[in-house]
Amino acid sequence: MPTFDKHKLLIIGSFAAIYIIWGSTYLFSAFAMDELPPFLMAGSRYGTAGLLLLAMTFLVGKYQPMTQKQLLNTLFAGVLMLGIGGGFVFWGLQFIDSGFTALIISGQPLLILFMMWGVQGKKPHKQAYVGILFGMIGMYLLVSQKTLVANPNQWKGVLAIFVSMFSWGYGSLFLGTADMPKSKMTSSSLQMIIGGIFLLIVSSFLENPMQVNWFELQNVTYLAMIYLIIFGSIIAFSAFNFLLSEVSPDKVSTSTYVNPIVAMFLGWSFRDEIITSQSILAAAIMLTGVFFINAKPEYSQKLLQRIRMVGRR
Repeated sequence: MPTFDKHKLLIIGSFAAIYIIWGSTYLFSAFAMDELPPFLMAGSRYGTAGLLLLAMTFLVGKYQPMTQKQLLNTLFAGVLMLGIGGGFVFWGLQFIDSGFTALIISGQPLLILFMMWGVQGKKPHKQAYVGILFGMIGMYLLVSQKTLVANPNQWKGVLAIFVSMFSWGYGSLFLGTADMPKSKMTSSSLQMIIGGIFLLIVSSFLENPMQVNWFELQNVTYLAMIYLIIFGSIIAFSAFNFLLSEVSPDKVSTSTYVNPIVAMFLGWSFRDEIITSQSILAAAIMLTGVFFINAKPEYSQKLLQRIRMVGRR
């Protein structure tokens, strides 16, 4: 009988969660925001998910005491990752389509590469420079589309997402090196709780949360929130935190290979979002860049050789 490495299976399952579930959260967030303001929606989602996950840690006996430093690091990561990193994405979704949002975020590995170089002093390997070039070309094609340039409100969304990417990227690097609680469930739950509290505070200043009647929302809004809380937050974010402790941040960020494809397909299928040929070309170029950044040298060298052969023809 074949034997299975439970640890490897857990890593594979965690990658599947951040690849597919996170790709679908753009659609469900857009549905929820049809009736809920973005910061209120995000804060309610993260806060509820964090409380549920914290309760689960006690029920299954996974809660472990932590030092004051570990607590402060956890709270700081929660504000970076979910308060700013998550909240600004949802705010940006007011102005741009869910699939287009996912395409912009697909440049996250490129940003993390630069941040690892600037913050941690880890100079990129040679093949990564090829990835950087592809990534910059793809990002330019993505944000230079006429429909985007002509609409100043869409630029607000793009800028908000870039702020989110910087905060999420720095948070990813921080989580990979900081002294965090040994219990991943405890760490994830506290990050979501503090992120949710931060967003609800922001909502109280910038939105009118008291005007929302939670008992008169449409069924699709309730279903979207339930999905975001259970799958998008508890399952996927816990998987994300687990992976950051097992593999390097740039490997974790490869979820951007799949997220845009899932988001674009679902947005097109359920919200009639338009997918332009320039967006598809930009996505292909950007994801090629991500491949060069993260792939093993022998794989990227083979791809370069094939590209050269095609060019000679």
